[in-house]
Amino acid sequence: MNKLIFGRYIPGNSLIHQMDPRAKLLASFYFIGIIFLANNWQSYALLAIFTFVAVGLSKINLLFFIRGLRALIGLILFTVFLQVFFTNGGTIYWQWGIFRLTEYGVTNGIFIFCRFVLIIFMSTLLTLTTLPLELSDAIESLLRPLKAFKLPVHEFSLMLSIALRYVPTLMDETEKIMNAQRARGVDFSEGNLIQKMRAIIPLLIPLFVSSFTRAIDLAYAMEARGYQGGNGRTKYRLLEWKLLDTITILTFVLLTALLVLVRN
Repeated sequence: MNKLIFGRYIPGNSLIHQMDPRAKLLASFYFIGIIFLANNWQSYALLAIFTFVAVGLSKINLLFFIRGLRALIGLILFTVFLQVFFTNGGTIYWQWGIFRLTEYGVTNGIFIFCRFVLIIFMSTLLTLTTLPLELSDAIESLLRPLKAFKLPVHEFSLMLSIALRYVPTLMDETEKIMNAQRARGVDFSEGNLIQKMRAIIPLLIPLFVSSFTRAIDLAYAMEARGYQGGNGRTKYRLLEWKLLDTITILTFVLLTALLVLVRN
């Protein structure tokens, strides 16, 4: 559990750290959108090079991203399994019952794996280089036009920021509870799948209790500081769109044009 990196922040002074959080947020969502344009080896290679260059510019060790990927590897492999053995087309390499290993299935499985890895890397890069409060301010700034429709933009952005910040906190809390259970003789690695699921059930009640306790403490702290919503509140840190952010967005536009050129 403590291997989960998504939601954590690593201080630094790289180009990625210095970017406006709005630019990083827009770039991350834009990347997730254009990754679906890739449909051959050349386009995925282009996206992979772009992603690893961005990771290198952040000056964060690649092992952090690999550790974050390990937490979701089960979901990724399950999705790849469905693509590999249930996609028809091309040469049939192997078949047994409803399972069929085909040329298109293998290709789609590899592409899906690459797509998951690139999306997770880029999303993790966003949270590793951006403070939760900066993300909240960026979301609120980007959604500000929706205030004309009486939508609670400030409360929505604050909710997302708190939820994002609580992901690693809850993972750490889960690890502590599991260590306490191990000290009492519980082994979470033994037995079949049903037995492992039963061993996890005792974790749920203390985890829920701890989550509600933290939520109540946070509510009391916000109330003690006179929090009354976003009306009339000023910002201590003002967001500033710089030349670096404009260059970044233009780079993503160039990446889109290259993807269109190399895709089938």
